[in-house]
Amino acid sequence: MTASIGISAPTPARASGGPALIAVAHGSRDPRSAATMAAVVADIADARPGVDVRPAFLDLSAPSVDQVIDAVAAQGHTRAIVAPLLLGSAFHARVDLPGLLEAARARHPRLRLTQADVLGPDARLIGALRERVREAHAASDITEGPRVGIAVAAVGSSSVTANTRTAEVARRLAAATGLRTEICFATTEPTLPEAVSRLRARGSEHILVATWFLAPGLLTDRLAAAAPDLVHADVIGPDPALTDIVWDRYDAARADMLALTA
Repeated sequence: MTASIGISAPTPARASGGPALIAVAHGSRDPRSAATMAAVVADIADARPGVDVRPAFLDLSAPSVDQVIDAVAAQGHTRAIVAPLLLGSAFHARVDLPGLLEAARARHPRLRLTQADVLGPDARLIGALRERVREAHAASDITEGPRVGIAVAAVGSSSVTANTRTAEVARRLAAATGLRTEICFATTEPTLPEAVSRLRARGSEHILVATWFLAPGLLTDRLAAAAPDLVHADVIGPDPALTDIVWDRYDAARADMLALTA
């Protein structure tokens, strides 16, 4: 059973404010994920009420990318920007989503579809991650000091290149906090226990888990079960930084779209 957050029809005012924005999340069997991403997309839509903003999911949740594109075309849109709400540029961003858009272009030749860049390790998202770690630290009984280490936990990819890029998040969080960090993944190596061992070998007595996920789900639960004695920071979730980044990606994609028609 897939979780659905619905497909809302735009008002004329929303449809006239520029290309529609289709915000595409990964999707999950866990209803917490869809609910969190619904809140993320609601914040995005509230920031620019003149643009028709629609949520979509690549898998496991509804509405699907195909459903939303078909609905946007049926509403009479001739341009739409598809913004991946993805933290990394792996298979879903490089292969899966472009394939869906190519098929949609064949179905709707009058609808111009442009894929925006992924969120990536944007400095503003690193700042949001740092804030989640600060909140978790403040709520714990862990004292301040250089003996605190941070295990940055991400989803992981079959692409070594994608995992190497994700590891940059840990390096940048270390620079921002002055604390030791190690990267780990929920679906590949190094695992969270491996990252914890490395941090302890480097002298960290107290370890926090920085959760490099937009929403909770089965994988964040897996991470919590792998290290139940550690303090796990919350997911990024709805955040002004996330909203700003999505609109920056939209504006850049819109500029590219206009340049191609100039």
